[in-house]
Amino acid sequence: MDTQRLILFVVFSFSLLLLWEAWQNKDRVPLAPAGQEASTQAANGVPAATPAQTGQAAPQQAGTLAVGARAIVETDVFRAEIDANGGDLRKLELIGYHELDNAKKGLMLLKDEAASPYVAQNGFTVFNGQQGMLPTHKDVFQLTPGVYKLSGDTLAIPMTWRNPETGLTVERTYVFRRGSYEIELVQKISNGGSQPVQLESYAQLVRHGRAPAGESKFLYTFTGPVVYTDAAKFQKIKFEDIADGDAEFQKTAKDGWVGMLQHHFVAAWLPKAGAPRTYYADKLDKDLYSSGYKQLHGQLAPGQTVSLSTRLYAGPQIQRTLEAAAPGLDLTRDYGWLTPIAAPMFWVLEKIHGFVGNWGWAIVIFTVLLKLALWPLSASGYKGMAQMRALAPRLQKMKEMYGDDRQKLHQAMADLYKKEKVNPLGGCMPILMQIPIFIALYYVLIAAVEMRGAPWLGWITDLSAPDPFYVLPVLMGISSIIQVKLNPTPPDPMQARIMMAMPIVFSVMFIFFASGLVLYWLVNNILSIAQQWAMNKKYGEGAGGKPAHAKK
Repeated sequence: MDTQRLILFVVFSFSLLLLWEAWQNKDRVPLAPAGQEASTQAANGVPAATPAQTGQAAPQQAGTLAVGARAIVETDVFRAEIDANGGDLRKLELIGYHELDNAKKGLMLLKDEAASPYVAQNGFTVFNGQQGMLPTHKDVFQLTPGVYKLSGDTLAIPMTWRNPETGLTVERTYVFRRGSYEIELVQKISNGGSQPVQLESYAQLVRHGRAPAGESKFLYTFTGPVVYTDAAKFQKIKFEDIADGDAEFQKTAKDGWVGMLQHHFVAAWLPKAGAPRTYYADKLDKDLYSSGYKQLHGQLAPGQTVSLSTRLYAGPQIQRTLEAAAPGLDLTRDYGWLTPIAAPMFWVLEKIHGFVGNWGWAIVIFTVLLKLALWPLSASGYKGMAQMRALAPRLQKMKEMYGDDRQKLHQAMADLYKKEKVNPLGGCMPILMQIPIFIALYYVLIAAVEMRGAPWLGWITDLSAPDPFYVLPVLMGISSIIQVKLNPTPPDPMQARIMMAMPIVFSVMFIFFASGLVLYWLVNNILSIAQQWAMNKKYGEGAGGKPAHAKK
């Protein structure tokens, strides 16, 4: 393999990576028609029940979700809405973040829109003969509507459900804390009746099966259910596999968590470790899925009261925040198989940002430092390219001389390499060794929620969004063309045309990429051009078109 073919291999491999990622987004489950009713079939024992008779009128319907009295919660990180129906968390806006397709619109992580529902629910499993004895996520709670604003360190939103026939009471409280993306759910269950009651609670997230609006079709990021246990570690479950029946998922453990993952954000139920629970992921209806857990608590005897609690993390994939919330939750910031390389990279990038205060300049400085660290390795590769460039005219003459006689041509080329002490593979290994490093940084910049809404300078106001004026992609294309010109010209005309076309193709593709990625690629290209030019001067053509080995 000569250097030109190696470059083609690298370009082709990266293109395959991008195409593979785009392929993952195909065949999304079609959108369910607005207003279509959800299935009433039980999912892993968790009912899709109708409202129980609790002395309250049946609520009005909005799509598949009932709408009733609401508590509107305002904290320093959330704007949330809790509905009396099931005590669901129906809306959750993350203050400080915006939608990708509308920078003026706050990011709604949870929402109860009929076309794209995504809500957090909880309740108690319906056992045989216990219909209506304990509330499911379809039962109506007594909730004082209004606006609740965080003024101190915590804010509690209480609600109550009572069954006068059985004497059962559930007091449910959502607890919000200042500066925290964790919401605590506390439930106090009292049995004022004469019969024991089997307790099994559940908590789930119900979501449509599509990626968030505004996501680039060229960058694949996972959207769907995720689960973590200490034994099985981090697992992603595709909506497509659930829909096809290939992922009838249930897992029992005494630790872990379950949630829904999307680009830059995650919502996950975090039950207390130590008690057995069963995690599940199901398809509820067309384009409607659930992921959650259910947990047995034994029998509640007459006159007995028990208190249960769990937590919901709903927020950005900030590394330190995820690590503090629960073991394994930081894995939702997924760098794939290159995590051992990517994680330290982001650590360095974050330290640079702490010094310069701008993520764009942090990318520039990090790229320079990375290039300096890899300078000896890449210099070896560029040396081989420069030497091959110097030999290119003589190799072309050999090709013309021997025509289609491949055996004589290869022998003559081998003799020339031996005479000039040039290794035709000299540029291969150094470049191949750098590929995992650059792909790891590619994943770091994709996964970093810190880039979302982060400005660089001038027209670049969001490093996670494409360049609105295409300046960076055009500059990147120009720099790529210069790089090709500095490389040895392939003796094969078709190969030469492909090499010249690739920068144009990549420039078009990079129009749709996040500007932070394009900035990294542009800076890397500029530094590579400088290094390659220096190596061409040092090892380039001497008198008579021979490698200038005397240059030191």
